[in-house]
This record gives sequence, structure tokens and C-alpha cells, in this order.
Amino acid sequence: MLGLVRRRWRPDPGGGGAMSPRRLELILLLILVVAAAIAVSLGESPLNAAQYHQALTDPASPPGEVLWTIRLPRVLMAALVGAGLGLAGATMQGLLRNPLAEPGVLGVSASAGLGASLAIAGGLAALPGAIELAALVGALLAGGAVVGLAARFREPEVLILFGVALSAFAGALTALVFNLSPSPVAVAEVLAWLMGSVENRDFTDILRALPPMAIGAGLCLYAARGLRMLTLGEEAAQMSGLPMARLRVAAVAGSALLAGASVAATGVIGFVGLAAPHLVRAAVRDDPGRLLRPSALAGAVLLVAADLAARVIPTEQELKLGVVTALFGAPVFALLAWRAARSWRS
Repeated sequence: MLGLVRRRWRPDPGGGGAMSPRRLELILLLILVVAAAIAVSLGESPLNAAQYHQALTDPASPPGEVLWTIRLPRVLMAALVGAGLGLAGATMQGLLRNPLAEPGVLGVSASAGLGASLAIAGGLAALPGAIELAALVGALLAGGAVVGLAARFREPEVLILFGVALSAFAGALTALVFNLSPSPVAVAEVLAWLMGSVENRDFTDILRALPPMAIGAGLCLYAARGLRMLTLGEEAAQMSGLPMARLRVAAVAGSALLAGASVAATGVIGFVGLAAPHLVRAAVRDDPGRLLRPSALAGAVLLVAADLAARVIPTEQELKLGVVTALFGAPVFALLAWRAARSWRS
């Protein structure tokens, strides 16, 4: 891993042959709309055209209950969290100049999971929003530590190593919660939370997740200029006249907020932040500034599709969303690591 950290990834910021960002975003938005339409149609009780019409005209009807109460909030939450993770992943890869970086690399996801675990084990699950608040507090504490480190050190290796240590420590404390919890029910709830899911989410949950994710997205987009300048190296970035220290802190804080709010809303869902930027990277010629919004849309498409797969795969119990993303994401991560190792040797 240290070898991957030391060998810097240097994207090609050139624009030759790159697709127009607006065109790419429009294509991804259309794909997202189609994927969402399919996702709200399929399930244990598929909706046909007549049932769609009935659901739209009479929300209190059985098809209306299925559409407005169960499926649409679930799809919207998946899209929102996927967009947040995709944007955070693209920001981290640009900031650390490492194609294998993703939101969990800073320890924010693990710390958010620890906060949720402590709330569940402490018997706070019955309080509305308590688990989500505890997860967000854990993420913000970790993000604050990383932001302080980013303001002091410019080297991406320092942030990566600190994030790895923080993730390991938070993971160890979460395991300690498992070990010391006197209630098997609490242990089962913690495990279910850590596997991630958008099941049983409603519009209130979406509205609760929106403010921190909107702030995080704004900070990441504000940092886009700095990410683009970093492709030229630290010295060129410092000589550009841009407030690089401020932009670096904004990138870390925005990614931490996005990852933390995502874990608070749905539990731990991995690999979306890693895979989404790579799906659209070639279309923008590796320009980290132009990669952010397409990565958010790609992440939304990925998570909507993954949640649909979790619902339609025939199993006795519905698969957890985090399990599905890990099953597909781990091979993608291995492939990316293998390709990166080959490129660095050549």
C-alpha cells in the first residue's frame, strides 16, 4: 500500500478529445432518470402503466402507497447518497492525486459507523434521528481532525496514512462495541447498520440528509480550481496565486461532510466513491476539476442500479446494499490496483 501511496498519480489535464462536460452530464442524467424509472417499477409487485396512472391520480390507492411511500423515497435516497459518495470520491482522488482514493480513505466512514454503533449499543435507536446524528457527529470529528492535518501538511501521503490509522482505530473500537455489548439485539442492529441499506427510508430521512450533503457538495465544487492546479504539481499550485491551503481544506471538509452524511443516512456503503469517477474519467481527459459533477451523477446511477439489484436478486432475505456494492466493487478495486501497478512499472 505504501508503494501505491509513494508513486504519485499524474492525470492528463489536456482537453483534446474530451467530451463536453454539459453533454456528458446530460447523458448521465438521462441514464439516471431511466434507471430510477425502472427501479420504481420493479420489485416484489411490479407496476404496469395502468397502476402508474392510478398511483399518480390516487396516492392513497395500493399502487400509490407502493410508489410514494416505499419505492420513490428509496430510489431518491439511493441517488442522493450515490451522488454524494461519487463526488467525494472524485474530490479525494484529485486532492491526493491517487486513483485508488475514495471517501473511506480518510477514516470518515469508519468513524461515522463507530458513532452509529455507539448510539445503537447505548439504547438510543428508539429516539428519532439519534443514530443518524451520532453517525454524523463521528464523521465530523474525524473530518475535523483531517482538516486540521490538511491545513498543516501539504503532502497527500500524510493524509492517506493518517486516514488509514484512523480507519483502523475506529474499526477496532466498533469491534469492541460488538464484543462488550450485552444485547444480541443491539449487536444485530449494529451489524445491519454497518452493511448499509436504503430500505424503509422516507422523505423525512431525505430532507434530514440534504443540508449537510449540500454544504459538502458546495465545498467540493469550490475546491475544483485547486484540484485542477494540483495536477501541475505542488510548486506550480503554490505559484498560481490561488488560495491553495483554503481550497485543500475545503476539499477535505466537503468530502468528510458528504461521506459522513451518507453513512448517517444509509449506513456504510463502500466502493461507490472509488468506482464512479473511473466510469467517467476518460470522457473528461482526467481533468479533476471537470470530473466532479459527472462523478456525482455516475455515483447516483451506480447506487440506484445496485439497490435495484439488491431488491430483484432472488434470495430469502433482501441483500443489504453495502453487500451488493462490495461484491461488485472489490473486483473493480483489484482491477484498478493491477492497472495502476502496471502503468507505474512502465
